[in-house]
Amino acid sequence: MFLSRKKPPLIGIDISSTSVKMMELSKTGSSYRIEGIAVEPLPANAIVEKNIAEIESVGESVKRALIKSKIKSKNVAIAVAGSSVITKKITMPANLSDDEMEGQIQLEADQYIPYPLEEVALDFQVTGVTENNPETVDVLLAACRSENVDDRVAAIELAGLTAKIVDIEAYTIETAFSVMAPQMPDEGMGKTIAIIDIGATMTCLSVINDHNLVYTREQNFGGKQLTEEIMRRYGLSYDEAGLAKRQGGLPDNYEPEVLNPFKETTAQQVSRFLQFFYSAGGDIGDIDHLVLAGGTACLPDLAELTESHIGVPTTIANPFADMSASSKVNKANLETDAPSFLIAAGLAIRGAEYE
Repeated sequence: MFLSRKKPPLIGIDISSTSVKMMELSKTGSSYRIEGIAVEPLPANAIVEKNIAEIESVGESVKRALIKSKIKSKNVAIAVAGSSVITKKITMPANLSDDEMEGQIQLEADQYIPYPLEEVALDFQVTGVTENNPETVDVLLAACRSENVDDRVAAIELAGLTAKIVDIEAYTIETAFSVMAPQMPDEGMGKTIAIIDIGATMTCLSVINDHNLVYTREQNFGGKQLTEEIMRRYGLSYDEAGLAKRQGGLPDNYEPEVLNPFKETTAQQVSRFLQFFYSAGGDIGDIDHLVLAGGTACLPDLAELTESHIGVPTTIANPFADMSASSKVNKANLETDAPSFLIAAGLAIRGAEYE
């Protein structure tokens, strides 16, 4: 008798505006192990406003990341930006099979989706029985323009990979939260946690209440503004400025005149984000804890500065905190990279559980 071999996990790949982040996790019991991980920069303007502008350039970067990571799997989980997705909660009869539900949603989708249906990628998930009506279920409907999915799929196929899951970035952050919950007060149970992912050009707020995503919002703001100020101030190219930002070596006036004002601006932006959430209403009270993520979260003392601005306990995201790592993983960079790997980690967690 042969033992049935478990399917290899899917690689989680986050294609952001400035880099490709890739990781593969294995799972034993409730523990995860990092089997491979890599970051590969993208050429300037390969991604414009979260859309792929140069499929071949992105494909080449994915290929280089794959070589660097030493990952052998060929199937992947990717995500599209929340800003490109329309989500809608609808109710459906509880006695429908999945196929019947899919057929009915296809018939009714044009009520909810403002694009021609032939241009749309559509999916749905039953989230539970409707409150106060056991005969219906709540269904989360998600749709985005097919080209947003197709371009990402085409880029990873250029690297010889196949997409098995296409997720939405905000929901991958909710998945990643599942491994960070032990770092939160009361492990996040009964608490409202705000995660602010500050990327290069876009910042995303995700509010998680009692382990469920309840609010998400994206806004143009990110670490690229600091890079551009370094370019302007010191006459560097974009790549040189990005390198200097990460590795140091800038003149003495950098910290007081460039870095500190940017950190102040970032803390103010975080405060504005939370005001958007509060003004949206709803019956969820105050934020109990704030988590900063994204490359910008690594700026020194940003968590402390933000906490002093908004009066909410603030920490830096680390989805790797309770994970082990294989011998082929360079552990030196894990802590530094952790805050920017939130989406890739969420995708890799789904990938580790893929059947």
